[in-house]
Amino acid sequence: MKDSRSDAYAASGVDITAGYRSVKLMKEHVSKTMTEGVMSDVGGFGGLFAPDITGMEEPVLVSGTDGVGTKLKLAFLMDKHDTIGIDCVAMCVNDIVCCGAKPLFFLDYIACGKNYPEKIAEIVKGVADGCVQSGAALIGGETAEMPGFYDEDEYDLAGFAVGIVDKSKILDKDSVQAGDVIIALPSSGVHSNGFSLVRKVFDVENADLNAPVEALEGKSLGETLLTPTKIYVKPVLALMDKVNVKAVAHITGGGFYENIPRSLPEGLTAKIKREDVRVLPVFDYLAETGEITDRDMFNTFNMGVGMICIIDKDDVFEAISSLNESGEDAYVLGEVIEGEEGVILW
Repeated sequence: MKDSRSDAYAASGVDITAGYRSVKLMKEHVSKTMTEGVMSDVGGFGGLFAPDITGMEEPVLVSGTDGVGTKLKLAFLMDKHDTIGIDCVAMCVNDIVCCGAKPLFFLDYIACGKNYPEKIAEIVKGVADGCVQSGAALIGGETAEMPGFYDEDEYDLAGFAVGIVDKSKILDKDSVQAGDVIIALPSSGVHSNGFSLVRKVFDVENADLNAPVEALEGKSLGETLLTPTKIYVKPVLALMDKVNVKAVAHITGGGFYENIPRSLPEGLTAKIKREDVRVLPVFDYLAETGEITDRDMFNTFNMGVGMICIIDKDDVFEAISSLNESGEDAYVLGEVIEGEEGVILW
């Protein structure tokens, strides 16, 4: 690639040499994600991975894909790009662990108006950090320079994860019964959902994002909103080794009312006492500023609960102990009862 260049292409706004520099800069970040199954290096036409299926009777691949959404606008405004990649990884791997799967590898896709190699490397650093947190290898990706389609200083970011689980260990929500307990794993903040509403309420394009906000415990609005999505993979997989986890739900867009019912069979409902939810300050501030109803808040945001696990009531102590050992301040959120409502928040 030493002699690969095109003056005509560069004149149209695409600098292929910048792409080569981006790959060179990102390699140091990618290297820390390498696991035993990786069989290829960055820069090839495809990422090769040999999964270890030792002890598995019927290995099943589980895939997930997602982006970061309009939270990217905050990254643009703050000119901070080294954590947004964690969000991208989290949105994918947190989904596949809901099936009981262990992430194997991840690929990213970055589309930009202009390829600034240092900025691309910062984005990939975040992706690599997310991969390390989840135990996935970053085995490939794509950076597409698209002048005229994106503004020069803007980009989009999406990703794709693949995990593996033995067929007999795939989580089956049909095993959930009335009397089971719902365990909450706290979120780190807004995560990566509902940002169109967040941006509207706080008028982020015109707000002072760096000023300390008393309602946010002295943190700035920008810092609070850019806090990366928490990755729950390792704590949840460790929990599955300790107790019988019946179902898991990733609380993303749609909040409690959309996501928790996805972990329940028909005829069962999650009963949750409102005062038992450990709501983070950012959500109280958002609701007050935007005059948003409680129903809409819980139907849009995670409200401080990024993931829930459903277990037998006899396993509560051991489950919370396991999650605590993994660094999660887990707590009992509610219980499963008979009913058709999906979620009862009282």
